[in-house]
Amino acid sequence: MSERATEYPDHIDAAVLKIAGVVVLGAIMSILDITVVNVALPTFQDEFGSPESPVSYSTVAWTVTAYTLALATVIPLTGWAADRFGTKRLYMMAIFLFTAGSALCATATSINMLIGFRVLQGLGGGMLMPLGMTIMTRAAGPHRMGRLMAILGVPMLLGPILGPILGGWLIQVASWHWIFLINVPLGVIALVYAWRALAPDTAQRTESLDLLGVVLMSPGLALFLFGVSSLPAEGGDFGAPRVWVSILIGVALMAAFVWHSFRPQHPLLDLRLFRDRNLTVSIITMFLFAAAFFGGLLLVPTYFQQIRGESTLHAGLLVAPQGLGAMVTMPIAGRLVDKIPVGRIVPFGLAGIVIGMFGLTQITATTPYPVIIAMLVVMGFGMGGTMMPLFTTALRTLSGPQVARGSTLLNISQQIASSVGVATMSVILTNQLNDSPIIPGTNQIPNLGDGLRETEAAILSNTRPENVAALHLDPAAIARGLVDAASSFAHTYWVAWALVLLTLVPALMLPRKREVTHLAGKDAVIE
Repeated sequence: MSERATEYPDHIDAAVLKIAGVVVLGAIMSILDITVVNVALPTFQDEFGSPESPVSYSTVAWTVTAYTLALATVIPLTGWAADRFGTKRLYMMAIFLFTAGSALCATATSINMLIGFRVLQGLGGGMLMPLGMTIMTRAAGPHRMGRLMAILGVPMLLGPILGPILGGWLIQVASWHWIFLINVPLGVIALVYAWRALAPDTAQRTESLDLLGVVLMSPGLALFLFGVSSLPAEGGDFGAPRVWVSILIGVALMAAFVWHSFRPQHPLLDLRLFRDRNLTVSIITMFLFAAAFFGGLLLVPTYFQQIRGESTLHAGLLVAPQGLGAMVTMPIAGRLVDKIPVGRIVPFGLAGIVIGMFGLTQITATTPYPVIIAMLVVMGFGMGGTMMPLFTTALRTLSGPQVARGSTLLNISQQIASSVGVATMSVILTNQLNDSPIIPGTNQIPNLGDGLRETEAAILSNTRPENVAALHLDPAAIARGLVDAASSFAHTYWVAWALVLLTLVPALMLPRKREVTHLAGKDAVIE
């Protein structure tokens, strides 16, 4: 046993729980807002478009992508800002910014305005998770990391369970504005709680901000994702200037950022940490997992609404079993990760996701609900056994200030992966839906432009049946469109399934023997 190990009680005491409560509340606000919005995407298509010509799915998906991209942009700044302003002060500032952004989102009158306000909201939300992990790591000590990460996993559980249900209920009984307004009272409570529970800390102006790193990375990420997300509007043509120019400049800026990151003493992202094999393997595994899982998760409530004709509330309730599955395995994984090497836990979690995701590749317009729910539960089992163990093992072999910088790398890789996953899956789905033939004669109907595709007619028949009835369309065309639309979702899930399968490769390289933690500043073996 190390000397530091005796300074921490073996159990989770009241002092740590009080701090964990602050962190969990902040994380719930940030994560809940992603899943709340997921169920609202079909509503945004109708509300910000016209009944006959809704906004494209890839465009409204930017309300998710812009939020996660803002999270990824601000996370690297968090370590520097925490030293300069103090963790308590910065944490409260992040809560305020997130709450203000939420209130502004509710005032949006166009899809572009909503996307812009989501960026502001994400700038606040992005600081909550890395700051929370730093605060909890300092409070817990190395021997309680697994159990503390399981506590931090509570928002990961509540998000998939409560987010779609809360979002669906608010849209159904009130309006879409309330999925953002609900954050205002939560933000006030979180501010008061943080002010009372967190001990004040002293600001330290020891590191300069890597301004060149900020200038290179943030626009690089934004331009790359903008190029990918522009593919549907350009008919899937990579040769369109809007697509290839954005992607090329984005990749060039990110490549320049990587080259630059090894030069300053305190870079925006400390890529030197990739010399730590444990951290590198964990981040690669996390990146592939997050892109596939969160990109695929986005489609589930949309499938229930557009293909099965469910209300937003029912769609949220049908998605909730995935979170319930994670609720079963995440606490178990949290306890096991303090005793068993992560390399013997994560592959089993990923195997559950592979099985569940494969089931979703077989969905049709008539797949029985018990079958879909069973697949979501299995995916939840896998998610609960994957995410927190990856976070834990990534940080265990780091020491001192490396912990905060490693946490930053881990968080930003997850957010970038989520952004890439959401953008990619929405582009694939949109392209699949656009492959459907146009119903003859609909190009003569006012406000329909080049006409109505069979898939569009089928989706409208489930979401706005009164509008389709007024058009007197051929029922056979609508029936064909429904089959094709369901097939579009299934094809998109094949891509997500392949990504999860690929994730097993780095997962098999995770530690399969006892790990030595340096978090305490001295070596301590985690059995």
